[in-house]
Amino acid sequence: MQITETTNEGLKRAYHISIPASEIDEKIKAEVKRIAPQVRMPGFRPGKVPANLVRKMHGEQLHAQVVNDTIKASVDGLVKDKALRPAMEPAIELGEGYEEGKDAEIDVTLEVLPEIDAPSTDGIELERMMVPVSDEEIEETLQRIAEGNKTYKDAAKTKKAADGDQVVIDFVGSIKGTEFAGGKGEDTPLVLGSGTFIPGFEDQLVGVKTGDEKVVKVTFPDDYQAEDLKGQEAEFAVTVKAVKTPQDSKIDDEFAKTLGLESEEKLRELVKAQMEQETAGLTRTQMKRQLLDTLAAGHDFAVPERMVDAEFEQIWEQLRQEAAREEDPEAALKEIESERDDYRRIAERRVRLGLLLSEIGQANNVQITSQEMSMLMQQAAQQYRAEDRERFMQFIQNDPMAAAQLRAPLYEDKVVDFLFGKAEITDREVTREELEAAIEAEESTEAEVAKAKKAPAKKAAAKKAPAKKPAAKKAAPKKADSAKADDKPAAKKAPAKKAPAAKAADKADAKPAAKKAPAKKPAAKKPAAKKAPAKK
Repeated sequence: MQITETTNEGLKRAYHISIPASEIDEKIKAEVKRIAPQVRMPGFRPGKVPANLVRKMHGEQLHAQVVNDTIKASVDGLVKDKALRPAMEPAIELGEGYEEGKDAEIDVTLEVLPEIDAPSTDGIELERMMVPVSDEEIEETLQRIAEGNKTYKDAAKTKKAADGDQVVIDFVGSIKGTEFAGGKGEDTPLVLGSGTFIPGFEDQLVGVKTGDEKVVKVTFPDDYQAEDLKGQEAEFAVTVKAVKTPQDSKIDDEFAKTLGLESEEKLRELVKAQMEQETAGLTRTQMKRQLLDTLAAGHDFAVPERMVDAEFEQIWEQLRQEAAREEDPEAALKEIESERDDYRRIAERRVRLGLLLSEIGQANNVQITSQEMSMLMQQAAQQYRAEDRERFMQFIQNDPMAAAQLRAPLYEDKVVDFLFGKAEITDREVTREELEAAIEAEESTEAEVAKAKKAPAKKAAAKKAPAKKPAAKKAAPKKADSAKADDKPAAKKAPAKKAPAAKAADKADAKPAAKKAPAKKPAAKKPAAKKAPAKK
């Protein structure tokens, strides 16, 4: 086998490997000898089939397997002998026109990880913004919980339903006199004014009494989820079974028991603990941003382009998904397209920070234990069907790259925790609003500096998960997209100012990049166990 280096520029490396046909043939003969005792053929005793017949029967399969194994071993040897640290899996290409009996000509291209001096962990100064949880905030939260767990009591039969009351109804929907699928419901509870059903439905039930029958006329929204109902005029024959009025929920031991807790005291303790946990998470995010900004400001080195490409594709895909949810998807896509270069700089920053954290972790013996890795695998396996979980576990165990990707977020968190432990931290009490504003503040990245030169930077509004409305029991009169995201980007540039969780601080973007990726086989198909099972 002959190896020739063809490229050595920056982080890029390329090699040409020539594997003699005689070497491949010798390995095929050895493989034939190994499997011959297990081959069965009519007319021959078990294990007595001549080698030439074994090769004739299985030659094509054996040749492909030997070539693949030989190429993989050659690339692994190349990486070891040259002391290379591949940033990602090397690209391997078998020469065009190769066939059995010819020398195998292999081209290998890869990028190596940059040589980075482990940054000093001394002298890091961070501010920890802490939000104390007040009794007033606990009380407000309890009131919201009580509001969300409101009970209703039967009203007098003469009581006219008003907004906020609950009516229990039977309904049958029809279009031009014909009932349609999903348009019927029985004993369906509906709180008037909740916006649970399609527009106009609940308004027409204001004033009804128990026993009333009413025809409700509505038009399905143009964006209704059922294609055959979009924009259709419909009538619902409604029978009012009961009118109920809301009851004030007193926060006491009895209320706590309805939530599965022993007492009001336990409920208050739980609410306080959850609020403290939430603000602690925000505080950690704020500190992590400071830390990563400090690291980014002090280091500037070349990073592997393929790693940047992969990170950019993740950012870009999320941006496209967010743009698709905009009122004008085409305009949103056009806007992010104009800032593509800025997002690539953000991707480059993420990769650089990931490599820095990885270097710090290795230099300071930060490790993930086998127990932690096992827990990660078990948690990730829950995303799959029960029958596929074992196959997923095998996939992770057999694929070092997949294992590294699964390990990366926890590894980054452990390195960040290590750095927090080394930093000089100053505490400052703030309000939640001040903490959230600090988290939203612009970071001084290259990408953001570029944006600032184009136009004054605007602070993006904090995104919140859309509040889900209670689902109606039947689909027909239910408002389309009742849980539709209402977290539209501020000034239509929310994703543009920060990549979707685009700050390296927001997510565990740092992958333990120093982990060597396995060389990919060029021709042989991977065994089924290598394929990750489809998620639920």
